[in-house]
Amino acid sequence: MASKFILIQLFLFSFSLLNFQIASAKQAKTINLSIDHIMKMKSVESLALSPDSKWIAYVVTRVDEEKDKKFSQIHITSIDGKSTLPMTAVYMNASDPQWSPDGKYLAFLGVRGTDKDTENQVWTLDLRGGEAVQFTNVPQGVNSYRWSPDGTKMALVIKDAKPQTNAPDENSSNEKLEPFVIDRLQFKKDYVGYLDRRRTHIYIKNGNEKPIQITFGDYDDSDPQWNPDNKLIAFVSKREGDPDANNNSDIWLVDSSDDKKNRELKKLTINPGPDTNPSWSPDGNTIAYISSIEPDKLWYATEHLAITDKNNGETKLLSLNYDRMISSPMFSNDGKSIFALASDRGNRPLIKFDLSNGDKENMTPGELSVRNYAIGNRDKIITLMSSHHSPFNFYLIKRDEIINLTNYNNAILKDTKLADVKRLIVPGWRNEPVESFIYYPPNYDNQKIYPTIFVLHGGPVSQHDTSFDEFAQLYAANGYIAVLPNPHGSSGYGQAYSYALNKKWGVPDFEDVDAIADYLVENGVSDPNKLGVGGWSYGGILTNYVITKSTRFSGAVSGASEVNHRANYGHDIYQNEWEVELGLPWVNIEDWEAINPFNDLGKVTTPTLVIGGQLDWNVPILNSEQLYQVLKRRGIDTKLVVYPGEYHGINRPSFVRDRYERFIDWFDQYVK
Repeated sequence: MASKFILIQLFLFSFSLLNFQIASAKQAKTINLSIDHIMKMKSVESLALSPDSKWIAYVVTRVDEEKDKKFSQIHITSIDGKSTLPMTAVYMNASDPQWSPDGKYLAFLGVRGTDKDTENQVWTLDLRGGEAVQFTNVPQGVNSYRWSPDGTKMALVIKDAKPQTNAPDENSSNEKLEPFVIDRLQFKKDYVGYLDRRRTHIYIKNGNEKPIQITFGDYDDSDPQWNPDNKLIAFVSKREGDPDANNNSDIWLVDSSDDKKNRELKKLTINPGPDTNPSWSPDGNTIAYISSIEPDKLWYATEHLAITDKNNGETKLLSLNYDRMISSPMFSNDGKSIFALASDRGNRPLIKFDLSNGDKENMTPGELSVRNYAIGNRDKIITLMSSHHSPFNFYLIKRDEIINLTNYNNAILKDTKLADVKRLIVPGWRNEPVESFIYYPPNYDNQKIYPTIFVLHGGPVSQHDTSFDEFAQLYAANGYIAVLPNPHGSSGYGQAYSYALNKKWGVPDFEDVDAIADYLVENGVSDPNKLGVGGWSYGGILTNYVITKSTRFSGAVSGASEVNHRANYGHDIYQNEWEVELGLPWVNIEDWEAINPFNDLGKVTTPTLVIGGQLDWNVPILNSEQLYQVLKRRGIDTKLVVYPGEYHGINRPSFVRDRYERFIDWFDQYVK
């Protein structure tokens, strides 16, 4: 019966996509996708379903190239998809919408947009009329918030206030600067900078009263989730030993009652690995969460769906027989099932787990990627979902149909010709199968061979999935075949597949990429003299391995990459991860150097564009500078591009456009 239902759903969703494609085909499709198209596209994210399940609230982000900024606005759309309304001002920059339990108010985080207002505050909007009202006035801003179940309070996550020693000089417009004084093991963070002892803690705000702090200590607390009893709050924190020296986050409980002067915390999980994403059952007795039970395997370990009883601590893993990364758990209305997202062979489905027998049901079958979802009355399901040919939009999932609620970017893409996308599986490292998505140029001619660009994903434990990929579509529009491989190390293919990369960076994943290139060349798809490779973050790191191990690529782009691992220890933010995987760099020197591509830069012949953000402390620009210096010193065609004021991700619109243009220009010059 279940398989029949899945087949029906698959048919219906395919039918709805087919209808969309047929309708689109009636338009004059004469234009290839361009950078101009991409820069005009809006992105949608976040998702909150109203208590009566009649409206969804979400965030729409657009690019203003004239102002060289991005702006985020709250929109709401009716559940029938017929009405969409903007709820916040165009230039306010709003995020994280949440409905009050009675549905009368919509809250959100926002910055009004003036030069003086730089920190997020919680705002509330009375849906019966009127403008948004600022609910919090915290000088250092609010990180996140949650309504209490009765709607009378909010739990706030707030970082400790900065000591008043850096007060501006009254006789100068310049801020009075003082040195950074650091005594923590984890002493820096991307998008933040150097870290002091200020931590994030949970506060309770009751109406107009001043927020009351309820968690304390030299620990960071996050993700507060109210129990239906309106008193207990579950949250995530690392409180075992030095929290900077491990990744063992746990689920904790704290009582939010006003009369509690000395609140004792209760530790709910005992797993030695990270436990995150708590979600309460409707009866308030059980918490669903995500658990990684093999911390020695780091990010390669499968993240499982788990439940624990708040009263006796009894814990059960629900997804042990489903070897896939799980995230975002949420109970069904009756508490008998749990919904969650999964990474599964390039798809990102919404899964439903039955608590009585452990059975799982795929709620969104087909070539789909679900980024977010909400569960409403009678388990009404709303998803934020994308496919290869359709950017993220909201859908209502029913047993007999899937209804498209929003159509962001359809107008922009209606006259464009997009790539045809197919899966390819070939024997890779150790003859194990490796899968790719192949993007074929519009009007592809199978009698021709094409210049080909390998687009390598970050992570390393991540996956290219079935969502709309701007870079791949752009390459295809410019006459390239784009190859999006999921080599060993990728998620979506099981723990063994991911863990194969442990201590072997650039070994199995390089052989996978090389094997895919062999197949495409041998089968007359790709021109052997016109191969390019590039990526960002670990995609850039793998690019560095590729160009040190092979001379077959005519051009490369190494974005936000590493090339000298030992030089990064103590300079990037991953000392814990480095030590678990490779050991101490002054002790296990051989393990570190065995996979260090810097030692092989003398073998590189590929013209390489090196690019990154000036303030990136995730994968610091240091290694990009070293890579560029060696290639320049050796006379290899290269260029170093550093975006000022940017971190690991590139956000300024002019820089976003510049990056697209530079990638295309570099490959056009050296590959095409």
